[in-house]
Amino acid sequence: MRVLSVVLSGGSGSRLWPLSRQGFPKPFMKLGDSTLLQQAIERGQACGTGDLMVVTNQDHLFLTKDVLRQMSDAPETTLLLEPKGRNTGPAIALAALECIKKFGGDTVMLVLSADHLVPDVEAFVASASQAFRLAAQGSLVVFGISPTAPDTGFGYVEVANVSRESQPAKRFVEKPDLQTAQEYLATGRYYWNSGMFCFTADAIVSAFERYAPELLAAARRALDSAQADGNAVRFNAHAFGLQPDISIDYAVMERADNVHVVPAKFGWSDVGSWPSVAKAHGPDASGNTMPRDVVAIDTSGTHVQVESHGPKIVATLGVSDLVIVDTPDALLVAHKDSAQKVKTVVDTLKNRKHESVNLPAVVHRPWGTYASLKEEDGYKVKRITVKPGESLSLQYHHQRAEHWVVVRGTAIVQVGEVEHKTLPGEYRYIPLKEKHRLTNIGKDELVLIEVQCGVYLGEDDIVRLADTYGRV
Repeated sequence: MRVLSVVLSGGSGSRLWPLSRQGFPKPFMKLGDSTLLQQAIERGQACGTGDLMVVTNQDHLFLTKDVLRQMSDAPETTLLLEPKGRNTGPAIALAALECIKKFGGDTVMLVLSADHLVPDVEAFVASASQAFRLAAQGSLVVFGISPTAPDTGFGYVEVANVSRESQPAKRFVEKPDLQTAQEYLATGRYYWNSGMFCFTADAIVSAFERYAPELLAAARRALDSAQADGNAVRFNAHAFGLQPDISIDYAVMERADNVHVVPAKFGWSDVGSWPSVAKAHGPDASGNTMPRDVVAIDTSGTHVQVESHGPKIVATLGVSDLVIVDTPDALLVAHKDSAQKVKTVVDTLKNRKHESVNLPAVVHRPWGTYASLKEEDGYKVKRITVKPGESLSLQYHHQRAEHWVVVRGTAIVQVGEVEHKTLPGEYRYIPLKEKHRLTNIGKDELVLIEVQCGVYLGEDDIVRLADTYGRV
């Protein structure tokens, strides 16, 4: 039996703002020592999957590659790069068609989400093994989570009776109101729909043909017009956009008559809110989840997360059941009971066209990162890091000059036609409208402090003349 891991890595980054942003969504957040995306990949590897397929936004290509690069035994990977989000229905259809083309229709696809937390990998493997056997027999398998509360944030799957054994699904129901969720819980016949699936590529394509033929036809057209770029598949934006925006549940699972539920023998969280992030950490004697250097006095049940460029003292006094998330450019203070409303904060910021919705304080680029340290009228200070062997685009600016000081590593700074080797403590000036480029020629990370001076300091004042990453 050949098994392929298919990891769906998307999201808008709204529910875990300010740490998660549209340009840096939840799959790339670290919980523990690794990102949620890496944990999903390793979960599939633990089940014996030989190859990997990741469906993600094309803007997250380099973030995904960074995750794979940091893994000691990264699997052979195919990347399906979406120009825009089109929900789980098209994502799985495209993955299944690509799977048939590369590996054959009898390949079992283990479909995982890149933003779930499953602490007990051994227990997950046991459930997955059961799912593999059912999938090989032609079933469409969904992993069901035994509900612990009448949660209104999950879809539900009805079965004859909740047990530890797999059984046919009777029906899928969408997120209910509280009273309905309480009724579901009381019957003992409902699982939460985890959003994790297992089936052969042929079985799911046959289901699409029967229940969602227009979706499948659109996916085929999108794949036919796609172009291979190494291990990545890039889609034509127009053809891709003609696919319907629909979940796999609506498109297939709610209609199919061969769906089986495998009950989860493992702990699971969709890490969909800050309280669920808090639960993923070990609390202290007062129920707090926070770094050791937080000064917590008369504080209980509070989660504190601090992301800053340097040491920062956070103190709490006489508070309980709060979520406090501090990043260099945004601070969230919320009661845990209101944490599900974080999206309304994001919506408000969107209406104000505030940059904190899209980009984190530390912005990741293919060559490294940049972070704004200080900005006032007429100037901005940034910290820039460049990976060994990488370089920024050859570019110039219409409305700003720049001053560069290398503080760590060895750089080649091109100004005009001249290249300057630049060591720590040395300085280069980039005049207005002068072409320039920064390259790390050392074996270690290059760190540079940039001071921009000008009447306009926006990121869109960049004219690229040449670029390693195809962004000209």
